[in-house]
Amino acid sequence: MQGILIALAILAVVLLGFGFALAAYSMRIRRQSLTEARAWQEAHYDISWYDALQKQDYTVESDDGYALHAQLLINPEPTDRYILISHGYTDNRFGSLKYTRMYLDLGFNVILYDLRGHGENAPTCCTYSVREAKDLNAMIRDSRKRYPDARTLGIHGESLGSATSIACLAQKPPIDFVVADCGFSEIESVMRAGLKGMHLPPALVKVASLCARLRYGYWYGQMRPIDSLKDNRIPILFIHGEQDDFILPQHSVNMQRATQGYSELHLIPGAGHAASVLTAPEDYRRYVTEFLRKIGIDT
Repeated sequence: MQGILIALAILAVVLLGFGFALAAYSMRIRRQSLTEARAWQEAHYDISWYDALQKQDYTVESDDGYALHAQLLINPEPTDRYILISHGYTDNRFGSLKYTRMYLDLGFNVILYDLRGHGENAPTCCTYSVREAKDLNAMIRDSRKRYPDARTLGIHGESLGSATSIACLAQKPPIDFVVADCGFSEIESVMRAGLKGMHLPPALVKVASLCARLRYGYWYGQMRPIDSLKDNRIPILFIHGEQDDFILPQHSVNMQRATQGYSELHLIPGAGHAASVLTAPEDYRRYVTEFLRKIGIDT
């Protein structure tokens, strides 16, 4: 009997050790510098137009006092339309440039910002849309106050930024539309798939979730943007790469089914994760343009 208890104790220690390691791996942000992110953009598409734009740099204080670094890109043509873009995990505001040219052409001023723990912001853990959604709502409130001329204010997110854009809808923000590109509906299934790919038991996610709660204060079960859509009426355009094997397209399918407002879903053939706009730029622009027209925003 004593041997069995010792074996169980050892197993528990091993499981907790693995759980804490996985929690740290999943929630620690391996972030890029602005220089690294800009270099990636320059290597994959033209951003030569960026430096010529008039810009305004500023910070926004979130609900808990955390400072978010932001930048307004002013459209050369005067406009009362604004779009706020949220980038993906490990990236920073330069990662949003792949969408910026499209919105400038569509007559928007563009607000870029670094998500919590990314870019120029203070290091911290990632909560996969929980705190990030509060930050985005702070950005939205600030944008409405800072730019009182904004007749139209939309948000656009990629991957983590997409999940954040959906999660922030729980607070009924004063925005006109959402474009959600390759976001996750909940994080646990993404982590289970990752463990399966490493030939590890997917059930270990539950252990890691407990350890994340103990170490960081958050369960993975809290990280469910789809729950914010139960009574949502804000129009949403979902876009997802058909070949995305990191965050499966089914996540966007599930979220479109969950929202109560007008929505569209477009799957991009041949596109992997966060690559839709680079794989099919003309289709991407057409989907966004037509969506805006359908919800009453002329372009």
